[in-house]
Parts: sequence; C-alpha cells; structure tokens
Amino acid sequence: MRGACHSCTAADLALPLLLALLALAINSIFAQPTPNVAGDYTGTLGPLHVKLHLKVDAAGAITGTLDSTDQGALGIPCADFHLSGPALTFSVPAVHGTWKGDVGVEGLTGTWDQGTPQPLNFTRDTAAEGEKPFVPAAKPSAIDGIWLGTITAGSTTLRIQLHVKSDASGQEFCALDSLDQGAMGLECAKLNFAAPDFSFDVPLVHGHWSGKLSADGNALTGTWEQGGSITLNFTRQSSAVAAAPIVPPKFDPALPPVSAADIQSVLDKDLTEALKTGQLAPATGAGVSIAVVEHGVRRILSYGAAKPDSIFEIGSITKTFTGLILSQLVEQGKVRFDEPVRELLPPGTVAKPAGDEITLLDLATQHSGLPRMPDNFKPADPNNPYADYSAANLYAFIAKQGVLRPAKPDFLYSNLGFGLLGQALAVRSSLSYPALLKEEVTGPLGLKDTTIALTAEQQARFIPGHAGDHGPAHAWDLDAFAGAGGVRSTASDMLTYIEANLHPETLKPAGKSAAAHTLSAALTQQHELRADALPGTRIALAWLFEAESGNYWHNGATGGYSSYAFFNPKGDYAAIVLLNTTLGPKGSFADRLGQHISQRLAGKPAISLGD
Repeated sequence: MRGACHSCTAADLALPLLLALLALAINSIFAQPTPNVAGDYTGTLGPLHVKLHLKVDAAGAITGTLDSTDQGALGIPCADFHLSGPALTFSVPAVHGTWKGDVGVEGLTGTWDQGTPQPLNFTRDTAAEGEKPFVPAAKPSAIDGIWLGTITAGSTTLRIQLHVKSDASGQEFCALDSLDQGAMGLECAKLNFAAPDFSFDVPLVHGHWSGKLSADGNALTGTWEQGGSITLNFTRQSSAVAAAPIVPPKFDPALPPVSAADIQSVLDKDLTEALKTGQLAPATGAGVSIAVVEHGVRRILSYGAAKPDSIFEIGSITKTFTGLILSQLVEQGKVRFDEPVRELLPPGTVAKPAGDEITLLDLATQHSGLPRMPDNFKPADPNNPYADYSAANLYAFIAKQGVLRPAKPDFLYSNLGFGLLGQALAVRSSLSYPALLKEEVTGPLGLKDTTIALTAEQQARFIPGHAGDHGPAHAWDLDAFAGAGGVRSTASDMLTYIEANLHPETLKPAGKSAAAHTLSAALTQQHELRADALPGTRIALAWLFEAESGNYWHNGATGGYSSYAFFNPKGDYAAIVLLNTTLGPKGSFADRLGQHISQRLAGKPAISLGD
C-alpha cells in the first residue's frame, strides 16, 4: 500500500516503513496531493516590492498575476506554470522573466531570471487571505531555530531538518523537511515545549518525536515513532540546508504509437540501462512483470528476477477491487452508495453522530475526512506491520474517532478509509473479506492467482520482495486492512482484470452466479467520475482519472513490492506493472515504468527508465 498510498504511496515500524512514509510526501498517490499554492504572496527583488497572486481551478490548473508595486505595474499576467511535488516554475512573458523554486510551508523559495538570476523569495500574505499574520516573538524561545538530524536504513541515509519558531504570544510552530527526498515543509502539530522536554507530531506521515533540549541549547536528543521507535537526534544549525535539487525527468523521444505486438522490442531497448546498472540490475534482485493489452492484443513480459507466473503484492491497487465489490453490492441491491458506514458495522460499534455521516461513497472516493492511518496502529512486528491490526482494533479506533462527515471534505487519501470499507462490506455480506473478494470479483473473472492468502503452490511462485535499498523485505499480511492493500496476483490475472475494466460491455464472466450477472454493469458503474482528487484528476470508485491522458489509474506499494495499473478506454489500451521492490528515495520505479508504457502506447515522449 502507499500509505497502504493510495498511495503516499509504499512501504506506508522500523526504518523501512519510516522511509516509505516520508517518500509519500513527494509521490503522487498511495500519494499526497500536490502542495496548495493558491493565495497571495509578497517578496522583494533588490529595492522593488513585488506581489504574486496565484489561483488553482477545480482541474488543478494554476493561473496568476504579478504586481511590481513600486513601479505601479499591477496585474502582470504569469504563464507556463508547472508544479511537480514542491518544485514550481512559471514565466512572466511581458518582462521576459522566469521564476523557479520550491513551495514551502511559509511561502516560495527560489530564483528570478530576467537575464541575470537573482534570489526572489515569496512569503504568504496571510493578512490578504484573511488570516492573522504571524508576529514573531520579540525574544525567541530556547527551542527556536533550525535543527538537523539523520535517519539511516541500510545503505540509505536521510537528512531531516526541523524549523522551529515562536510567535509573540509564545506559541510554538514547526515544520519538517526530508531534504534528500525533496519533501519540504511537512507541518507539525501538537507542539509541546516545557524545558527541557519537547515533542511534536507530523500528521502527514503519522509520526511523533519526543525528546529533550540539551543544557547548552544546541542539541535535541530523542525518539521518532511511527508505530516503531528509532533514535533521531538533532543539532542546532546557523542556517537552513537547501533541499536536494530536484532533477527534471529525462524523456526519450516519441515514437509512433507502439502496438502491443511491438511493445517488447521497444521495452527491451528502453530498459537497457535499468537492466545493466539501474533498478533492474542483477545485483538488486529485482524483477518486474508487465502485461499490456491494446486493441485486443495481449502481451506478458518479464525482466530481471521475475518469471511470467511470478506472484507479487499489488498494494493499493487492491482498493480498486474493493471499489468494484462496493459497485457489485450496489447493483445487487445489498447496499446503497449513500448508506452510512455505521449501519454496516456490528451494532454498537460507533455512536450515531449529530450531523451528516460518512457514507460508503465517501470512503470509496477518498472524501470521508478520515485520516490516512489510525492512531492505534502500533505493530508488534515492524517488518509485517499490518498483520496484528484486527477488526477489533479498527472498531476501537472508529468508536473513538466517530463517523461524522466533514461539511466539505476534501480529497484525503486514507488507507484507514478503504480498510473500513472492505471490513464493512464483509460484515454486511456475512463473509470474510477474502471470501467476499472471491465471490464478487475473482471468481466471476476466473482469476485463479488473485488472492489474499497463498496456497503452498502459489507460495513457491511468490517472488521475494526487496526494500528501497534492495535489501530483503518481509511480505505483508493484512487483516482488517485487507481491503486497502492485501491482494496478491500475477501479471496474467491482472491483465484479465484491467481488460475487464477496459471493456466491461463485452465481458463474459464465468458461471451464472448473481455476482457474474451484475459484474459488467458494476464495472461500468465503478468508472463514473464522482469527485475531484489530485490536481488534474478526478476519482471514480477508487480509480483515479487523469483528464490529460485519458487514463484511469492506480498504483500501490508495500514493504517489498510496488505496482502501477492503468486503462485508457479512448485509446483501447491498458497495462499493469508488478515490481518486487518498494519505493526508494527517488520514488517508485513501477510508477515510472507504467507511465513510460502509457506514453509509448500513446505515441508521446516517454519518461526515461535509466538512472
């Protein structure tokens, strides 16, 4: 899962989980949304005072204007906006200038180039946004400042930077940077400083740090917790360390749209570097299975350590199966989209709220308002973190959290939400989630190798997983979170699955069960776009839809595996990528490979697969 990500999607508690959760901050889905840049900003360029006004529309498109107030030039149009993670660029055509930099908690840090590059940083104009402006303390507290620490996992070392400041009322604020991942400005919450004790949460990655300030005020000694605990100490710095530069991706030149019949010869060439010295090199132990269908022509390919029938964990792509189960049960009249999830849970699990309730549709579209993960997620085995999180644990958290629906819930990727949805549907059906999955989806589609638990024969084909540094990784066993990320499958089975999504109208399911009878209609219903999601995307039932490419897609990652699936009804093609390596500091190779295949099928420049 990514977060089971999905996204954020990944290894989502020892170090492997920590690394992946931080990686989620810069990945697209079992991913967090792109930073919200909308608002008003102020900055100075030499002696000139400038203001920047940015807006983001429902599709995620950014527009803006620039004011040079000292020159009386107001409303100068900006153009060519590009936002990738924290990296932002735009131009101002009227003055032949460009700006590039990073989005942070307090504003934009970067460079203006109008012939000669100059620093130009923007601070959010909170007063203009109707918020109370930050007024720094006249005398900083003992904890205020910039702090730097490191986390090490195998051969991977991440630098963690902490910014702490206090306002005139004495309230503390902080933000955390994972410098080597470009994950900047992760906001802190629940700060508590009572010298020498200091603690804070980082809600985005469900992390908590607690420790003590040294007597000389130059060191913080403590522990980082994300289910498991690890030492994380900080030392005071005189200035902030800049984030590792974000290297723009390289693209291979476009080819004419590649057919499924020709995809292997193209990928053999495009993967040459990755197979020799990159992500699929022999020393990594990595293997990938790829399945492609285009205009009815199917191809299954394997590279590295994988075989055509290798079984992988698919992580958060599981959510699309859970979304289909929901669509099936709606088609069969067993549940309603607008039905409160509370009504499916065992009686007395959670109290009826005073206002609107979280519905099944809210859960399936990631608009429930529920957090990414529950706060009682405390694994006994960090290498298999979900194995001991049971329905009882889930119900205990929901009883405390409640099921009140926020008035205007935004898209918030929640493994918890899909775990709850899968569990609720299983309870309504009087089946376990694995049994419900087989009855409603894998049975009618004839998917023999798509399952939660493996037989002895399947276990022999279960390719070993690898961490982001290519060391061995434990498989993940999911209990109450099975509906969020517990499925294992092969490229062949997943090709049948995405082909059914590509052409539900021609589906011929196996058997004559009620599930087989409703499956075609349920698939069609699942694809209806129902809410906004990430910038430039909308969400159906679990599947995300990217308007620019026309792809429905989802990805996933667990502690030792990653995956990417898409289907494009307009282009009549689809593909699945299954990799036995999780996210690394540079993100997901499975995502990159999946996007590359999509671009090759569409005849567009394709993101390079080399390092």
